[in-house]
Amino acid sequence: MTFTHLQSAGTVFPRLLPRLVALVVVPLLAAACGARPPAATTSAASGRSDPIVIGYSSWAGWWPWAIAAEKEMFAKNGVAVQMKWFDGYVESMETMAAGRIDCNTQTLNDTISFLPGANGGQVVVLVNDNSTGNDQIIVDASIRSIQDLKGKTVVIEEGVVDDFLLSLALQDNGMTRDDLVIKGLPTDQAAAAFVAGKADAVGAFPPFTGTARKRDGAHVLVDSSSFPGAIPDLLVCNADLIAQHPETVQAIVDTWWDIRDFMDSNPEEAEAIMANRAGIPPEEYQQYKDGTTLFSIEDNLEAFSEGDTMKSMPYAAEIMADFMVETGFIPEKPDMSNLFDDRFIKASVQ
Repeated sequence: MTFTHLQSAGTVFPRLLPRLVALVVVPLLAAACGARPPAATTSAASGRSDPIVIGYSSWAGWWPWAIAAEKEMFAKNGVAVQMKWFDGYVESMETMAAGRIDCNTQTLNDTISFLPGANGGQVVVLVNDNSTGNDQIIVDASIRSIQDLKGKTVVIEEGVVDDFLLSLALQDNGMTRDDLVIKGLPTDQAAAAFVAGKADAVGAFPPFTGTARKRDGAHVLVDSSSFPGAIPDLLVCNADLIAQHPETVQAIVDTWWDIRDFMDSNPEEAEAIMANRAGIPPEEYQQYKDGTTLFSIEDNLEAFSEGDTMKSMPYAAEIMADFMVETGFIPEKPDMSNLFDDRFIKASVQ
């Protein structure tokens, strides 16, 4: 199986991630999330004269970060942060890997894929959620089983989360991507191509699953609920930021729990902010709630702990890395000894 690769800063990266974009070199999008940018003044938490920049993109578990920007929650925790929205998820990953933003929202398998070429190293500091149904393989009316996909055309963002989901489903049924006709497209374009009848199936995530289901007879063949723990969605920070400004990272993690409290206390306003950020009607947001399981502090503690199930990220990372080497997602297993840092979650408990 062959995957498209990216050439960046002299290093070959596998092309991955779920949540859209058309590759090329690392252009940094200036699209902001609509909130007033924080003042570029030194904050007590950061000790830096410029804001910390956190990248995020279109995924239901990451839309809540827009609440922090809208309600200026970072400033309340003593840190200047700019939330930078990326229309393309791959682009956010490339920008993070190049060291041009401080933190980014990423999945675990995609973070593993970018580890070898990441400038400064990447460290997981928070689990936002697990995908429990929102990553989907959607097919036309004629396809009723995974076996029916043989020889069919699938449009998907190659090497990223939904391609990972597809590979897991195929493996469970004794098949590989080589049994299909894969056409690589950014997720938004893939969903549109499927609706236009240019493919038999598509891999997508919200809000593009909503687009794909507009095709007559379209239905979900498999989704991430079939693979518990396989798609954790994370906040990943540059290792240098953590080493030099751990108080800043703690303030960012603490802000996430403020966001969650706001969501619980002000559900309608919170959902309106998130829907606006996602570019969807508030009522459409409702259909994505069950497919994204937001993690509590306790869930995070379990996820960061050693274990022998996919609920343990250290265990899951080893399983994922082995699978990704076997299936050709990555050429070799990277060093993951410093991938997880649970101190910020543990401090949240106190």
